[in-house]
Amino acid sequence: MRSTLLLAIRRVGIAVSLVTTLAPESSGPRPLALRIECPGGDCSLLKGVPQTAGMRSGFVRLKPDETVGWHTTGKNEEALVILHGQGVALMEGLETQKLTAPALAYIPPGTRHNVSNTGNEPLEYVYVVTPAAAK
Repeated sequence: MRSTLLLAIRRVGIAVSLVTTLAPESSGPRPLALRIECPGGDCSLLKGVPQTAGMRSGFVRLKPDETVGWHTTGKNEEALVILHGQGVALMEGLETQKLTAPALAYIPPGTRHNVSNTGNEPLEYVYVVTPAAAK
């Protein structure tokens, strides 16, 4: 099965486009484009199977001094696309990663972590969680 994935993130009105090309015989995920409209500050974008082949994604907006709380994505890996603001990604047993928009942070599988807004304005980011490749 041949597949191509493109994730484009634009800051103008914060829009996310996801384009997936699959072989015609596939009954798997289909192309999708979503607008990020999250009045409460957080929202799910991609919810995994059957919408995707296993990827989950969402938008997060943290107020100054807010955190998402310590958590792990288990056997999955995670990318944080920082759209606005500044903060830190705290990772248990690893070096703290400073986040200043625009930026990308990578969280390895099984890593307990937290994201904290250390700035004076909202920290906005999109997270993408996907199953890690088998070794």
